[in-house]
Amino acid sequence: MTTELSPSTRSYRGQSQEQRRADRRARLIAAAIAVYGERGYHNATVKAVCEAAGLTERYFYESFANSEALLIDSFNAVTFSVLGEILRAAEGAGRGRIPRSRAMLHAYFSALQREPRSARVFLVEIRGVSRAVDAAFDAALAAIGREVARMVAPSGAIDDELLQAGVVGGVIQIALRWIGNGYQPDIDKAVDSALRLGTVLSAPSRSLRAQAD
Repeated sequence: MTTELSPSTRSYRGQSQEQRRADRRARLIAAAIAVYGERGYHNATVKAVCEAAGLTERYFYESFANSEALLIDSFNAVTFSVLGEILRAAEGAGRGRIPRSRAMLHAYFSALQREPRSARVFLVEIRGVSRAVDAAFDAALAAIGREVARMVAPSGAIDDELLQAGVVGGVIQIALRWIGNGYQPDIDKAVDSALRLGTVLSAPSRSLRAQAD
């Protein structure tokens, strides 16, 4: 009695069809980050991304419904890779809120400076493409806000999604200005500026009404 292999379990050069598909998808995402970072999303074609990945367009549509789907996945790949760096920096900075905040911001700004093409995808190309892309952007920023608050905020600010959105959005604006100025001033000064804003999350929660009474 013989057992037939399903299409997803047949192997080629030691890889199953599913593994090869995942590899092609990862290559397309990496190529998209490079192409979007160099040309901009609106100036990039599916053909250009496929050529950069060394794949035919047939394989593009195996993994993605359209260019917007690839943009979203490329954005998420950059976003959550950087978030991982940020959280590891926080864990290595001890328990103090300010040292953790500084470490996280330094990791963030360092990543933007080290990978300018990824930074363009993360900060610029994602904006205003469509409602679906905007929704992906908002969801990612909310996730970042929650994780950052978990690391540095007192209990009263952990669930304050509006405050988290304000701080994350403000730090992004500082990053955009910093990049637009050619990564000037130096990274430590950029981090200091962002830290002044970021300490809002790490400060004890007190309402303005309570302060006025």
